Amino acid sequence: MSTSYKDLGLVNTKEMFAKAIAGKYAVPAYNFNNLEQLQAIVQACVESKSPVILQVSSGARKYANANLLRNMAKGAVEFAKELGCEIPIALHLDHGDTFELCKDCVDSGFSSVMIDGSHHSYEENIALTKKVVEYAHAHGVTVEGELGVLAGVEDDVVAEHSTYTKPEEVVDFVKRTGVDSLAISIGTSHGANKFTPAQCTRNENGVLIPPPLRFDILEEIEKQLPGFPIVLHGSSSVPQEEVETINKYGGALKDSVGIPEEQLRKAAQSAVCKINIDSDGRLAMTAAIRKVFAEKPGEFDPRKYLGPARDALKELYKHKNENVLGSAGKA
Repeated sequence: MSTSYKDLGLVNTKEMFAKAIAGKYAVPAYNFNNLEQLQAIVQACVESKSPVILQVSSGARKYANANLLRNMAKGAVEFAKELGCEIPIALHLDHGDTFELCKDCVDSGFSSVMIDGSHHSYEENIALTKKVVEYAHAHGVTVEGELGVLAGVEDDVVAEHSTYTKPEEVVDFVKRTGVDSLAISIGTSHGANKFTPAQCTRNENGVLIPPPLRFDILEEIEKQLPGFPIVLHGSSSVPQEEVETINKYGGALKDSVGIPEEQLRKAAQSAVCKINIDSDGRLAMTAAIRKVFAEKPGEFDPRKYLGPARDALKELYKHKNENVLGSAGKA
């Protein structure tokens, strides 16, 4: 038996994105797979009065259980009301790779799905994406497609090298597939290990600066598709204070540099109306948990270390909404 996202109190991304483009901000898409992450996302977005996309990968769906996730999303809507602000909330499949997976998510109450056919040939990507769009649109569900390949690792998504999106292909792709938004590749990458120090330069203050995003490609895509919703994946900034805390308390993270927040803010003021952030949240939670374990080695109550992790995550996401994405106050 299928479930409509409307019965869960969710919305699709159509109106969200139209408002974001007009208001020159990006809607946050935060990944979650457990209760504490979901609590932090909802609390942060209610407190900053931001719309939000609850994002679930195929791996997260397997981890948390599809039925539980659906009811968690419904609970998130009710939780936001309880906190005093009825913010727009979408439930989105991140990097769906088959028609069957996307169909199952549509049938189980997702209000938005991504079909990532970027690992296929161009024509195969179009055929697969079009098939998903036709099914999803029949149920009022919005669809995100992808052109170009991001390097890095995120759950089941693995790519050694990035391939920039070709602006000359975007009009044809959107027209032939009917997608509602398009994820592009302009220099972001999946996972926490985005850029090594060797790939960066240092500014006058000694801060490592990664290769800049290809805003020239973004601008050309905007010319080809004026007013069309664009999505950036792999947009974590890898806060060095979180990396240092993790390593201070027994971690062994490699040196890595993320996407500078000022570049994401610039992107959010363009046609980029959805920005995906996952690794930053993982880092913030892990840092908080490791700190508790180190300072209170006798602690074994999960609430006593997952609680601080949830609080750290909430503050991170409030910062993103207010100072990076520009989505605060837009709910």
